[in-house]
Amino acid sequence: MINTYEVNETNKMIGEQNLDVRTITLGISLLDCVSSDLNELSDNIYAKITRVAKNLVSVGKEIELEFGIPIVNKRISVTPISLVGANAAHTPDDFVKIALSLDRAAKAVGVNFLGGYSALVSKGMTEADRNLIKSIPDALATTSLVCSSVNVGSTRCGIDMDAVRLMGRIIKESAEKSAISPAKLVVFCNAPDDNPFMAGAFCGVTEGDAVINVGVSGPGVVKRAVAETKGQGFEELCETIKKTAFKVTRVGQLVAKEASERLSVPFGIVDLSLAPTPAIGDSVADILCEMGLERAGAPGTTAALALLNDQVKKGGVMASSYVGGLSGAFIPVSEDQGMIDAVTAGALTLEKLEAMTCVCSVGLDMIAIPGDTSASTISGIIADEMAIGMVNQKTTAVRLCPAPGKSVGEVVEYGGLLGHAPVMAVNPFSCEEFISRKGRIPAPIHSFRN
Repeated sequence: MINTYEVNETNKMIGEQNLDVRTITLGISLLDCVSSDLNELSDNIYAKITRVAKNLVSVGKEIELEFGIPIVNKRISVTPISLVGANAAHTPDDFVKIALSLDRAAKAVGVNFLGGYSALVSKGMTEADRNLIKSIPDALATTSLVCSSVNVGSTRCGIDMDAVRLMGRIIKESAEKSAISPAKLVVFCNAPDDNPFMAGAFCGVTEGDAVINVGVSGPGVVKRAVAETKGQGFEELCETIKKTAFKVTRVGQLVAKEASERLSVPFGIVDLSLAPTPAIGDSVADILCEMGLERAGAPGTTAALALLNDQVKKGGVMASSYVGGLSGAFIPVSEDQGMIDAVTAGALTLEKLEAMTCVCSVGLDMIAIPGDTSASTISGIIADEMAIGMVNQKTTAVRLCPAPGKSVGEVVEYGGLLGHAPVMAVNPFSCEEFISRKGRIPAPIHSFRN
């Protein structure tokens, strides 16, 4: 049982080290909203979201006040819309109408974001999948709170390269319609059903009618703890991170249980991910520097990140019976001041970030690239990251943000938790002939486990 002593023990972490619960995400199944009539479907979606999520924000605020734990975001994730809209939406414009209904519902209940404008196409695309994907640029440009994700690969199925090629064009077109749109769009391999973080959250078809998933965050807390191990060995360093992760996760477990009871919605998982913000002292890159690196990106960075990720998971799984989502350490550029500083100093490149994604929770996250980067190059970057996830049996993702009119070294402002990012250099050599091949990359040999 979680007790008041444990909560009090974290007060210093909350007050001085930026500990917070990054999000309470309410997953809502929309499978019972399905209709062959587009207007009826849209009405059903709006009605269900506003009914199930009507108290989400107020309950989150109650828990904040009662326990003194900051809950930064209250969010909703829904069943992938390509599945929900398959019978009623027959064109990209039809899917945009659904996106507008989702946006109205999200605004009505007062949440920060709504995820699930998604398609799962790791082995192939249905007509509904294609239409949803083609609608993404307009859907994101005409809505405020809707987030989108497309899962294009998995260890079991391989990588759908037709979808990868299409996503390169979609990301580029999204950036041309709205500078903020690519920040609300994630391309996945091995996407989990229970991720509470945006922009990649959706309510998986394996979930029940509704579920509460919570994401905690404490880079500042871990950094302070790691600083106290200076001059000590790796055993002491690992033990310190594990113990700190345990305490951070207990806070998330408390919030998840309270939200579950007060909303009468089953508790799903706690996601252990260290999710940074642009705030000073809330950086994963700074943790790596406290371990002994001059800058994130220096030799040894991948090893340090692997250690951090592993110990966070080991500590977290002892603190909650239900751990899921992504769980580990995020390394977004724009949302982490330490990462931004490392890029600006020339210590961190796109290629080094790709190497780091082999051992972290997600992948190439919130990276600004020149606006004139070709669609095929974007697809090539996606394909590389999907291959890392497929072969290593882990979740990987890409959230690239082409910046129209900007070149390497210039800065793009996104605002809020999305922060700002220096435009990073992209390898100038072409992969167009490779990306133009049709079909899919087969699953690796070790995927056959039956």
